[in-house]
Amino acid sequence: MSNQKNPFKAIGSNLRMLREEAGLTLKEVATAVDLDVSLLSKVERNVRLPTQEQCTDLAAFYGVSSQTLTQERLLSKVYAEMGAPSNFDQVANQVREPGVAYLDNKSIGLMGLLDFRRLDVSRQISAKRQSQLGQFFTPSNIAEFMVGMVATVSVEHVRLLDPGAGIGSLTAAFVTRLVGLEAPPKSIEVTAFEIDPFVRNYLEVTLNVCGSHCREAGVEFSAEIIEEDFILYTRRQFEKSLFEADLRLYTHTILNPPYKKIGSQSEQRKALRSLGIETGNLYSAFTALAIKWLEDGGEMVAITPRSFCNGSYFIPFRKFLLEQTALRRIHVFEQRDLAFSDDDVLQENIIINLIKGQVADQVVVSCSSGSGWDLLTSRTVDIAQVVDMQGREHIVHVAVNDFDQGIVEQMNALPCRLEDLGISVSTGRVVDFRAKEFLHMASDGNTVPLYYPGHMVDGETEHPKKKFRKAQFVEVCEATEGLLLPPGSYVVVKRFSTKEEPRRIVAALCRAEGLVGFENHLNVYHANGLGLPDGVVEGVVLFLNSTLVDMYFRLFSGHTQVNAGDLKRLRYPSLETLKNWGRVFTKVSADQDMIDELVEAEADRMAPIKRPSKRKIKQKIKEALAILQELGLPKEQQNERSALTLLALAGLVPEDEWSAVGSPLIGITPIMDFCRDYYGVNYAPNTRETFRRQTMHQFVQAGLVRENPDDPIRATNSPKWCYQLEGNAKLLLGKHGTGAWDSELKNYLEKVPALKEQYEAARDMEKIPVRYSDGAEVMLSPGTHNKLVKAIIEQFCPRFAPAAEVLYIGDTKEKFAFRCKERMNELGCSTEEHGKMPDVIVFYPEKEWLILIESVTSHGPVDAKRHTELASLFSSAESGIVYVTAFPDRRLMAKYLGVISWETEVWVADSPDHLIHFNGERFLGPH
Repeated sequence: MSNQKNPFKAIGSNLRMLREEAGLTLKEVATAVDLDVSLLSKVERNVRLPTQEQCTDLAAFYGVSSQTLTQERLLSKVYAEMGAPSNFDQVANQVREPGVAYLDNKSIGLMGLLDFRRLDVSRQISAKRQSQLGQFFTPSNIAEFMVGMVATVSVEHVRLLDPGAGIGSLTAAFVTRLVGLEAPPKSIEVTAFEIDPFVRNYLEVTLNVCGSHCREAGVEFSAEIIEEDFILYTRRQFEKSLFEADLRLYTHTILNPPYKKIGSQSEQRKALRSLGIETGNLYSAFTALAIKWLEDGGEMVAITPRSFCNGSYFIPFRKFLLEQTALRRIHVFEQRDLAFSDDDVLQENIIINLIKGQVADQVVVSCSSGSGWDLLTSRTVDIAQVVDMQGREHIVHVAVNDFDQGIVEQMNALPCRLEDLGISVSTGRVVDFRAKEFLHMASDGNTVPLYYPGHMVDGETEHPKKKFRKAQFVEVCEATEGLLLPPGSYVVVKRFSTKEEPRRIVAALCRAEGLVGFENHLNVYHANGLGLPDGVVEGVVLFLNSTLVDMYFRLFSGHTQVNAGDLKRLRYPSLETLKNWGRVFTKVSADQDMIDELVEAEADRMAPIKRPSKRKIKQKIKEALAILQELGLPKEQQNERSALTLLALAGLVPEDEWSAVGSPLIGITPIMDFCRDYYGVNYAPNTRETFRRQTMHQFVQAGLVRENPDDPIRATNSPKWCYQLEGNAKLLLGKHGTGAWDSELKNYLEKVPALKEQYEAARDMEKIPVRYSDGAEVMLSPGTHNKLVKAIIEQFCPRFAPAAEVLYIGDTKEKFAFRCKERMNELGCSTEEHGKMPDVIVFYPEKEWLILIESVTSHGPVDAKRHTELASLFSSAESGIVYVTAFPDRRLMAKYLGVISWETEVWVADSPDHLIHFNGERFLGPH
């Protein structure tokens, strides 16, 4: 911003004014409200934002409205996030007026400000309250993606249902999309449900803004907020109407329903049953009711936990959903913590798109691998490949690519269910905290072994174990008689795994010579309460420990828990096959490759369609990843996309050995086709730029790949643009997996520098000249960082510190080159701790200020931690200190606004005449 004074005062300034008006010291206020003095000082200096609880306590102490302080807290947060705009006081005054649509501020946009409000609401509501209501508010990027999935937008009169609306993010995103259409609807009518009065205040403002946007676009808008429980309201309305046609139904519903179990005897559960819906969770209840509220042809988009796809508790819900609607699209997230990362939610989520009253022939299945949507895989498949409509349970299999589909087909081709084999599986009977009085740390003659997951080791069990923390024995008595199993051979499977563990299903063989107990964290395979036959028991262990079974389980399970019901739903090989595997158990039990070969060969034999080996696909990608790591590619390129690109450049399909490496001329689109045709990964067409910029560019820079070897002067925008493995790289890849690999890799890296070293060499060739105001010149090594340093010295200094002395520049050829070491010593500046120095130090004689400047491409901005570190480092300086963070552009600045320390300045190179002031006494301003 310019040097015009900004009249907006953040919450800390207002709190300080209240304290000073009361004639109180920091210590007196801190003691009264039970706060640390230093913390209160930071709040008043706007270094730290107070929590909602602290706002409430301070409001009560000063005798002001808690709602007012809460509002000021939000304004201060948005003010910082928006880069301290000069007109923010006008925006703030609008916010302070009840009922105004202040979210129309064009500098950040409706969805951007809704994100600020969402985060603020989430942090003000206690975790206990969120858990009670099952609240998780929708991030704007998720909301915009969801409304982008809606197909039926050519509707003259839109009636939108938003159950569990929260602050209105989904409604706002949908309205924004509709009014932006070339032919927007004539009218939009919104019905939003929200039972939390605190959140409803935010929702009202959002709907006001939506109305404003519609009026500007010439679209009639109306909205109603219903404060009643959505389930109970629906029952009442449907009971009042004899026929569904009497109800005012909706053209669309977009929802992020609450996630919480419903008590079996609760009023909500009774209401659901009266409507013909049997389900035990709010998210499935809301989804089912929203379907009932849709008119025929109406469309739904909902983000829900993935657990409904296969859980036995959700069979009635799945049946209802699939009978009432056509499943049009399913979207999954590769990482389960991305959708609601701001709320630290680890539940695996899924987005479904449905049309009521239609029958689906095909379904689009898509998957995103990051927080954005720039790397999207997508495939269109027959509905039968996703939903087992013939089976009793209507399991939904989400296979995001042909590779996954092949896994489903292989497993479904196996001939037997557990009951066909005469085998059962159930949860371990001993719940240790309930049987605590019968558990013992050591055997005393009247006890038998008690097995936990911790006793499982490499496919077998070890009991007792040394230094085992839990009681390993259970007393034999009348009270425990029903908890024990007779002597025999059993298969145990861990019920729980962490998300970091490489396998979900882990099985082991347990041979019990006498009575035995199994703790509740184990699933146990048995033959109607007895041990399994020899041969069969070993075969079951091998099968369950195969990679194929583990991959299949991950496809239909949205959690890390393995229930007995999940294991019952698996298909199994024949009894004869299990016995054959059992005969070789001792030879292969510790060899994963041999286990996988046995199981995959049987699955291939039974599968109706022969597909490439899933194990070989996975292994080839793993090998390509290892090569990228050994070549020194950055972590950003050590991913599946880059591994598949390397395989395409080498022309290697899963069955090929590395000795068969080729070097075809190949473009980006053919590379993506190769990924689809040979590895089953179908990337969306709009991800071509991701391949270009985030994989191929780095391959070229590393010397791994050549651009257009057949025509080096080919135009950049030519459709014939292509790539080819560099000759030495091709020779090297051909040695992978041989005894010569290590020596050949060493020789290659000596001849062709790894990416990091090559970048360093390029910098030495393209120095950046920097000229001081006195005409002196220094050569900086090339790179984005030093381009910004050049701008700091040649543009920032003349504008904001004319005739200043440049004392220090970091990261030149000599790494730490001092312009004037002696002068720094005169000013009392330490010159010893180079690693902690800022990027640029200048002395402004006119003001006697020492200006410490950080370039974000080096260490990041001057945040609170860095501010403290620099203050300590320059504590002996005699001059006043000014802290400045420099950014190359406003886009990068926006990324760091939330962490920049108060009492600092921000300068942006692409707007060199302006400076943003984060409070404090020394405001530079343009000269």
